[in-house]
Amino acid sequence: MFRNGKSITGLAILAFFVLVAIFADVLAPYSPTKVNPTERLKPPSPEHWLGTTHIGEDVLSQVIHGTRGVIVVGFLAAAIATVIAITVGVIAGYLTGWKSESLSALTNVFLVIPGIPLIIVVASIFEDPPLWAIAAVLGLIGWAWGARVLRAQTMSLRNRDFILAARANGEPLRRIILVEMLPNLMALIAASFVGTVTAAILGLTTLSYIGVIPVTTYNWGTILNWASAQGAFQQNQWWWYLPPGLCIAIIGVALSLINFGIDEYVNPRLRSAGERARALKKKGLDVNDAVTAVRPEPAAPGERVQA
Repeated sequence: MFRNGKSITGLAILAFFVLVAIFADVLAPYSPTKVNPTERLKPPSPEHWLGTTHIGEDVLSQVIHGTRGVIVVGFLAAAIATVIAITVGVIAGYLTGWKSESLSALTNVFLVIPGIPLIIVVASIFEDPPLWAIAAVLGLIGWAWGARVLRAQTMSLRNRDFILAARANGEPLRRIILVEMLPNLMALIAASFVGTVTAAILGLTTLSYIGVIPVTTYNWGTILNWASAQGAFQQNQWWWYLPPGLCIAIIGVALSLINFGIDEYVNPRLRSAGERARALKKKGLDVNDAVTAVRPEPAAPGERVQA
C-alpha cells in the first residue's frame, strides 16, 4: 500500500491538513475574528493573501483555523464509529442465533436513523455545541455500514480452519476475536475508518453551511455559510467562498486516494494489476496497450524463413 502512488499522495495531502490544524495558531497571520472596517471585501493582496470578508476579517486565517474543526470532528467521529462498528459487527458475525440477529437488527435500526434531527437536538441542548458533541453524534449515526461489512466478513472467517482450531483448543472468545480475527480484518477496518472520516467531514461542513450548527463553531462550512448570507456568490467575491470549497474538495480527493490504495491492498486482483502496471512502467511500456507488437528479425541472406 505504501508503494502505491495514489495512497502516498493521499497521505501526504492529509498530513498537510493535519499539520495546518495542529499549528493553526502559528500559521494564521491574523486572528480569525479580528475586524478591520477599513479593509472590507478586499480581494487577495500581499497583506491578505485570500482577501477579506464584509467586516474586514482575514479569509486565510479563517480557513486555517477552520481546518482544526474539520480534522478534529472527522477523526474523532471516525474513531467513535469504528470502535462501535468493530464491537457490534465482529461479535454479530462470530455469534449465531438470536444474539447475532439482535445485533444485526440494531445495525439496521441505526442505518435508517436520520442524522440531521439528532444534530438539531444537540445544537438546541448546547448554546455553543463543542466539537466533541458534534463528533459524537456523527460517530453514533455513522457506524452501521462498517458494522454490516465487518459482520459479513467475520461470518466468512468463523468457519476457517485456524478459527476452528483455536475454538477446539479452548481459546476464550476475547482471544479468538482480538488475536485470530482482527488481524485479518484490519484492511476492512482501515477502509471503513477512512470512509467514515470522509462522511463526517462532509456532514460537518454541510450542516454548518445550512446553519444547523452555530456559526461560532469554526470550520469550512461556516465560512461558506457567512459568504452565502452576505451574497458573496451573487457578487462574485470568489476569494471568500472558493478557498474553503477547494479545501473540502482537496481533502475529499486525498481520502479517496487513500481508500483506493487500501482497496488495491485488500483485493488480490487489483494488487496484482497494480504490480503489473508498475513493472510495465519501469520497462517503458504502456499499460493501456492491449497487444504488444513483436517484429521478427529479418532473415539472413540465403536463410529459409519458416512459416
